[in-house]
Amino acid sequence: MNYDNIIISIEEKVATVTINRPEKLNALNKATINDLSKAIKLLNKNEEVRVIILTGSGEKAFVAGADISEFANYTIEEGTQLAAEGHESLFDYIENLKKPVIAAINGFALGGGLELAMACHFRVASVNAKMGLPEVSLGLIPGYGGTQRLPQLIGKGRAMEMILTAAMISAEEAKEFGLVNYVVPQTELLTFTSVIAHKIIKNAPFAVGKAIKAINANFEDGKNGFDTEIKSFGKCFGTQDFKEGTTAFLEKRKAEFTGK
Repeated sequence: MNYDNIIISIEEKVATVTINRPEKLNALNKATINDLSKAIKLLNKNEEVRVIILTGSGEKAFVAGADISEFANYTIEEGTQLAAEGHESLFDYIENLKKPVIAAINGFALGGGLELAMACHFRVASVNAKMGLPEVSLGLIPGYGGTQRLPQLIGKGRAMEMILTAAMISAEEAKEFGLVNYVVPQTELLTFTSVIAHKIIKNAPFAVGKAIKAINANFEDGKNGFDTEIKSFGKCFGTQDFKEGTTAFLEKRKAEFTGK
């Protein structure tokens, strides 16, 4: 499938999805969100893909925010629908995907761009990256999960300050806050992130997916994360990967997982 706003490459079970609107600093518009949603859903079904890396084109921006020109004249109802559809089709979908999605933040990640990165399972940033949620400076608040995910990642106080001041933070500050796991030179960003992806690929895909589900359950209202963990743990015992993993351990050899 061809996309207008993204580029997909697949190599050694890692799919790299690049948001490709460099003239707009990769700003998110409806078409880009739609492309991303369709692409990630297809990659989720692709058995040859085990990890997804999400990044932006060029050296300036991961995603520099939402395309403001697209919704500047929206009504209350249209604004509400915009946020709800984005949550369902992309941001929540990524967060709950059974395959790990890693954000490789290669520059500005602002507004919807930072919200997209936060929906990923974890983040790696280049040294030149800048992150922030500047929506209140436009008379808005973050609408794609920023008010929920940022406090989960960096704590309520710091999240309040970032959102209410609309300030940007550096990559090193983001690492200090726990917003990103690593900061690396921009030229090494994708290579470094790919190394992490291949560490994940060595493990059982079913178990990886269940681990994501159990971890996420701790942050969902009405969910008991311990119950989810117990049930997910039990389901692993019914997989071929469990038999392979334990047998390989006892035989002192490398496991060959199939995801079944």
